Formats: sequence, C-alpha cells, structure tokens
Amino acid sequence: MTTAVAARSQVVTIGETLALIHTNSPGPLAYSESLMLGSGGAESNVAIALTRLGTDVTWLGRVGQDSLGDRVVADIRGEGVTTLALRDDAAPTALMLKERRTNAYTAVWYYRAGSAGARLRPGDIPPGLIESAALLHLSGITPALSETARETFFMAISRARDAGVPVSLDLNYRSRLWSPTEAGAIYRRTIPLVDIVFASDDEAAMAVGDGTPQELAERVVKMGAREAVIKLGAEGCVANIGGICHSKAAVPITVVDSVGAGDAFVAGYLSEWLGNTGVDDRLTTAVTAGAFACMVPGDWEGMPRRKELAILDATDPVSR
Repeated sequence: MTTAVAARSQVVTIGETLALIHTNSPGPLAYSESLMLGSGGAESNVAIALTRLGTDVTWLGRVGQDSLGDRVVADIRGEGVTTLALRDDAAPTALMLKERRTNAYTAVWYYRAGSAGARLRPGDIPPGLIESAALLHLSGITPALSETARETFFMAISRARDAGVPVSLDLNYRSRLWSPTEAGAIYRRTIPLVDIVFASDDEAAMAVGDGTPQELAERVVKMGAREAVIKLGAEGCVANIGGICHSKAAVPITVVDSVGAGDAFVAGYLSEWLGNTGVDDRLTTAVTAGAFACMVPGDWEGMPRRKELAILDATDPVSR
C-alpha cells in the first residue's frame, strides 16, 4: 500500500495540521454568539492548494484519537489529498483559535504544546514514500514543535537528498514557538540542504541578515539553495533563480482574510515548477493563487482550482 501511494504522489508534504475555531465575521471572539469549526496547517494548506491545481499530493502527520482529529482528516482527505494520518492515543489534536478583530487585522492563538502533531518521529515516515516523490515540501514550523519533530524534519530532507528528490522549504516563522535567534540558526542549517526556499522578507532576514528583498534572495541562493522566492504580500514577490533576479506585482484585491495566502502562493509556484514552466508563469500563478486565498475566510477554503485562475482577469463579473 505504501509503495502504491508513493508512486502516484508527485508531492509529499509532512507536518502538523490543527483543528481551527473561528468566527464568520469581524469582531471580538469573546462576544461571538456562534463559532465555526475547521482545520488548518501550513503543509496541508499547500497540499490542498496543489491538489486543486491538478497536482497529486500525499500529506503525512499525526492527529489525536479524538473528534478534532476526525475533522482534520476529513477536511484533508475530502479535498482529494492522499492522507496518511497517524492517530495518537496519547496526545490530543492541536487547536488554533482565529479572531478577525477587524477586516484588516487577524489574531491567531495556538494550543499545540504536547499535541499529537508535535510527537512526529522519524519512524512515522514509511519506506519509499519520500524516495518515490517528485518533490518533498516542508515548512520551518515542524522543527520548532519538538525534538522528535526536528529529527523527523532533517531525516526527511536527508532521505530526499539521498534519493535525488528535490526539496522545497517555506520558512514560515511562528513567534509563539521559538525566538528569531533559534529559528535563524535552524534556517541557516537547512537552507544549504534544500532546492527552493520561500520566505517573507522578515523571515529571510533571520537567516541572512537585513537587506532589500533582492539582496535577501541573492544571499539565500549563495547559502546553497537553487531558488529563493521572497513573499512580499501586497507588494508581490522577488525571486532569485540561477543568479537572475525576477519580480512580480501582487494582484490588486480587497483582502478578507490573509491567513493561508502564503501557502496558496507556494502551491501556485510549485504547481508550475513541477510542470517545467518559465519563471514568469510560476510567479504569476503564485501571486494569483495567493490573491484568491485572501478573498475568502479560512485557511484553505479560498484556494483556487486551475480553471479559476483567469477569473481575476475577467472583465465580465458573471460567467454564463
């Protein structure tokens, strides 16, 4: 079974997905009369977005043997992602609370200490899963969760490198998990081991020092990555690929909820990278997918399907 799953999965991604409680409209969470239940996690968000864009993906992670774990698994599997969810009897599924205080500001709280996802260990990854992939995608969240999760993170990269499988990494700094100094040390250790690095300018600076987006991307490549893509939100992005600097403006939109936009961006880029398209196409799909994610509440619900990518360029707001 493991071999069959791996053979048909172009991308393998590994990490923690949390149950998510949020409101439907802006305002203080404390005074909300109703709350919504969902799920979200950097790696599974990318997996879902890639799947919607037509790429086969396998997500692997741990969840508790609880109802929140049931919801996480149902959401990811329901989106067509091959889901290898290890059910942990000894730890709960992590929880995330999201408050849209205003249309322009969102606060997120995590309850993930001692969670099932943090108990990820090297033996959780089946033989052949990584080795048969076209790409391994990871985030910098995983090594911040626990020592065993960090061991698993580096072991996965090592297995990919030994098998000649490219690795992409989104730095994805989380201030509630570790300090910039701790994160920067791990980023510097990891960047030379991977092929594609995604980061915000603040995240990249933790690894290579302050600078312009172009300087940051260049330094990341000089550190050993083949490609560096700096995500700049409403300012678009900058990339250094093969020593050449590229940039792409963001798609102008009205933002509803920016959580998950970076994951959509990454998926847009990787979907084109896997198709061997040119740099401009990769960056165009990346900023377009990121824009879609910003226009819908939730972590992954607004991720576009490939046939929808042209919608933002449409002059007629109604498709008949």
